[in-house]
Amino acid sequence: MAGVSIATVSRVINGSASVRPDTRRRVLEVMEQSGYTPNAFARGLGLNTMQTIGILCTDSSDLYLAKAVYYIEQNLRAGGYHSILCCTGYRLENKKSSLDLLLRQKVDSVILVGSNFIEADDADNQYIRDAAGQVPVMLLNAYFDHPNVFCSLCDDLGAMRQAALSLIDSGISDILYLYNSRSYSGRKKLAGFRSACELRGLSETDGLQQYYTGSSADVDGIRAFIGRLHDEGLSFHAVIASDDILATAAVKYARLSGLKIPEELSVIGYNNSILALCCEPELTSVDNRLEEISRQLVKTLIGTLNGTAMPPSTVFPGRLVQRGTTALPDPVQSTAAS
Repeated sequence: MAGVSIATVSRVINGSASVRPDTRRRVLEVMEQSGYTPNAFARGLGLNTMQTIGILCTDSSDLYLAKAVYYIEQNLRAGGYHSILCCTGYRLENKKSSLDLLLRQKVDSVILVGSNFIEADDADNQYIRDAAGQVPVMLLNAYFDHPNVFCSLCDDLGAMRQAALSLIDSGISDILYLYNSRSYSGRKKLAGFRSACELRGLSETDGLQQYYTGSSADVDGIRAFIGRLHDEGLSFHAVIASDDILATAAVKYARLSGLKIPEELSVIGYNNSILALCCEPELTSVDNRLEEISRQLVKTLIGTLNGTAMPPSTVFPGRLVQRGTTALPDPVQSTAAS
């Protein structure tokens, strides 16, 4: 219809500078008049790139994961890449099938958002190794040592250790550690709390490490759980939580129990999410550098796809942001890891 060769049309579509302006205009006019849209899949096969990245997350309603997906998509778009998102849930078979689905779409790489994709039983991580044999696999806030797997994460162990040390060194030794995840990140946070207790010579009491099995969205359920612990005789003057939702429930528990914050109960959360500013008083929380680790992950991904040697892992230190739920003399920042 434009009176040119297939090769010329291809050059116009791909933005080649070797096409004369009048020819380019004629081809574009025909494309508009005929409603022609290039076949992205066929084009990707020809160029050996789909310019598309597959993203897996377990739960898009989770505040942390939703924010991570937003940051990742923004950085991918700025780098000229599109994305396909699959929400897998937490069952291993669904993670595997969703990953297979993305690989069948010939994506250039896959990003696993959050540490729930790393299974405690290493044999169950074979699906990640298999995927890495086909495309670069990127892990956000988790570590997995394998060729063609790249990680960007916060030093959760170090950050939680420093948060606990800040409370212990302020004179509080009976600290309730509240958590609701046994993911890679969850295990590191728990190890950080235990490490702080060990460093300061505190006896490790299982009663002060409590795992909440209910829904993380059930703030009243979490608040009631903390209340039951107190009613059953567990004594604590501070709560450190593995995420901000648990911590805001602790603040609600204190207010409904008539406890003064931070004089009678100090509270520290984790993630430094919008929730930290939405409770009263505002919540002290660990900033896990989500925006920065997301940006670094995409930077590593694009560098890898362009043939640049990139580090297999990048670790960022966490930062304790002190607000009204603690009265610490000097907020402590965790030490950078590499």
